[in-house]
Order: sequence, then C-alpha cells, then structure tokens
Amino acid sequence: MPGMTRLLLAGVVATSGALVAVPQAQAVDVPVVSHGVVIPTFYNPPAALPAANGAIVRSEPMKLVAQLPAWAGGLPGHATRLMYKTTDNNGKPVAATAAYVEPTAKWKGPGTRPIVAVAPGTMGQGDQCAPSLALERGVVVKVNSLKDFTLSAGYEDVAVYRLITSGVAVVLVDYIGLGTTDRVHTYVDRLDEGHAVLDAVRAAKSLPTTSVTSTSAVGLYGYSQGGGAVASAAELQPSYAPDVNLKGTFAGAPPANLTDVTKAIDGSELAAALGWSINGFVQSDPSLQPLLDKYLNAAGVAALKNTSTMCVGDSLKYANAHSKNWTKTGQSISEIIAAEPAIQAEINKQRIGLLKPTSPVQVMTGYYDNLVPHGQARQLAVDWCAKGANVTYRNITEPKVGSPTVNHVLPLLTEQTASLNWLTARLKGKAVASNCWTMPLQP
Repeated sequence: MPGMTRLLLAGVVATSGALVAVPQAQAVDVPVVSHGVVIPTFYNPPAALPAANGAIVRSEPMKLVAQLPAWAGGLPGHATRLMYKTTDNNGKPVAATAAYVEPTAKWKGPGTRPIVAVAPGTMGQGDQCAPSLALERGVVVKVNSLKDFTLSAGYEDVAVYRLITSGVAVVLVDYIGLGTTDRVHTYVDRLDEGHAVLDAVRAAKSLPTTSVTSTSAVGLYGYSQGGGAVASAAELQPSYAPDVNLKGTFAGAPPANLTDVTKAIDGSELAAALGWSINGFVQSDPSLQPLLDKYLNAAGVAALKNTSTMCVGDSLKYANAHSKNWTKTGQSISEIIAAEPAIQAEINKQRIGLLKPTSPVQVMTGYYDNLVPHGQARQLAVDWCAKGANVTYRNITEPKVGSPTVNHVLPLLTEQTASLNWLTARLKGKAVASNCWTMPLQP
C-alpha cells in the first residue's frame, strides 16, 4: 500500500526441490519500520521457503516479559521465536511467525507433555503488533507525537502464563502478515488463520528444544479473532493437518459470519477493524482494488492506509467512526457488500461452520456481546451440531453495559478459568459429552 514501510510480496514464481522461491522487495537484513517501531530483521522472510507446511525457516531464543534468570531456574519457561512455512488462502506458500514456550513446570497429566496453540484476539495490523513481540516486551509503544503514536499490549500473555505454569507447552501464533514484513496481515481470513494455527503446532513440535512429540495431545485456544482462527483450524484439521493430534478446541466469541460482524463493528469503538478487514481482503485478492477505488472517498483511502500500521491501542483514533463517511456515495460498508457480488463472495468465503470438526469443540459467547454478535456465534454451534460434531455450547450472560467493547471482553475475563479447565481436561484424555441436544433451549 502506498506510503507503507512494508515489504510487498509479489507471489510465487518458481518451485524446485524442497524450496519455494519467493521474490523479495527488500534485503532480508534491512530492518522494516512500522509506525515508527523498528521490526527486528528476524521477521523478514527469506527468498526461499521450505516446501513442507510447518517446516521451520529460522528460530532464535527469546526472553519472556516475566522470567527468572537461568541460575534461578528460568521459571516459568524458555521461549523460542520461530518462523515457519504455511499456506495462504490462494494455496501459495508464505512465512508466518510465532513464539514457543517450553515450560519449566512438569506436566502432571498422562502421556507426554501436551501443547496448546494460543490464537490471539485482535492486536491490530501493524507488524509492531505481533503477539510474539508483546510476549517478549509486554507492551510495545512508540510516541512520535501526541497525535502520532502506537500502542500494543500483550493481553494474551495471561493465558500463555496460566498454561505453561500448569506444564502445558504453548505456541503463540502471530498469524500471516502480523510481524512478518512481506505482506499486510490478512485479518479474520478463515484459511490464512486456520492454516497458520495448525502449522505453528507442526513447527513447534519440530524444535530441538521441545519436549512435545509427534504424538503429544494438542489443544487450540482463542477468543474473538482468535476464536475464529481456532474454530477455522478445528474444522480444517481433518483434511489439512490430520497429523496434528487435536484433542479439543476452545473458541470464544468467534467471528464466524463476517456479514453480521461487519454491521456490528461499524460505528463501534473498534471501527478500525473495518479497515483491517478490507486491507486483508485486498491483500488476498487484488482484483477487489477497483471496487475500493469506485467507492472510497479521500477519508476512506486515508482510513485504510492509517489502520494498516495501527495496533488496537492507537486504532482508537477511529473509535465510533461510521463507514458511510468513508464512501463517495454515503453508503456503509455493509450496504456496499450487499450491492457488490464480488465483495459478497469474498465475505462468504470466510464463513466458518461449513465443515465438521472431528474433535471436541467448545463455543462460548456472551449473550450481550454486540461487537462480535452473540447470534452468529450461536449459529456456529448450531451448524456444527447439525453435522454431528461434539460441541459444548456455553452462553454467558454478563451485565449489559453501554460499551460494545466491554460487552465483548467481559466473558473473556470472567470465564477464562473455566475455559482453560475445559481445554486441559481434553488434554488429559477426559471424555466430554456434547450438549447439542440443549440448543433449542439455549439463548
């Protein structure tokens, strides 16, 4: 995108042997700057990637934001930053990054140490928003001026630390294009995110420093954007990654139907997510660009450019923005989607719930969640139940407040213990019965 200090991937041009060649727009040893933050050159993908999904491109030790020194035991674990090969939604090879944490605590359950892939909730679209950087630094902040700053906080670190202190290994996923500097992050892209999650598990298992094995039990954990990512991964796993020994998936507040989610976030505190979504769609399908040119006014063009390097903290500049103010016609993004079959087709491709997970899944949603709407999350559970999946559906009724963001986040905070306990029980091999039969009675 014009004005962005990113590397832009042109596409795959050749394959030979075990490597896939990828054109480079910039040398891999030249740091990229995103919103004033220098991104370590580790995140610059090389000119050639391994052929196998989940194959490690490179790795290096990294520090955790809260960690005792080695002489004091290295609690709570030892972290490794890794880049691995995965596949994007066009079937093309692409690099993604993640952070693996080998716990110091022993696993007290049966079998070898299990691993959980934590798919983060919304972090933003700038490379400085990468969850692996937040796991290392806690907070990533750069203030250029009072009106020009970026802020990213590692709020998923809490779940990571809770898992590793119980002896569960964790791989924290950065997704495609979040951290890696070769392309725009494809926010809420079903295939990109599902593939990145599953291949992160494959990559983590192949590290020489890991105690997990090819047969270790695997769990997936995510909320909001992460809930959609692991929901996608759960239903893709039987065909895309049958070698991943998936035992259970917790999908909280999953954005399974982007038509409904788009309407909900328009005008909300998280309106910047509209920009992240559109930027990602155009990254995946450049043929959509003429439609943007047709509809977007100067304010809309600026919004997409600005949000492309923003994290959640600085995206509040667009809090409560209405997309009708970004268009030449005064139509909202939802109205344009309904009017343009090409855009509608792209949105429909992102629908989660059309495939059957073959391992237990929990779908948790807040009844008053009006940011990632409760109704579409419940429908995901209904769709999976109709396919015969083992679904645990949990409807959480928290007090309703005026802020959609608070309504959305509250169940994450109040139900994390129950969610992690459910997932840990699956890792220990404990059976769980589906409650699909209760769906007609469930709000």
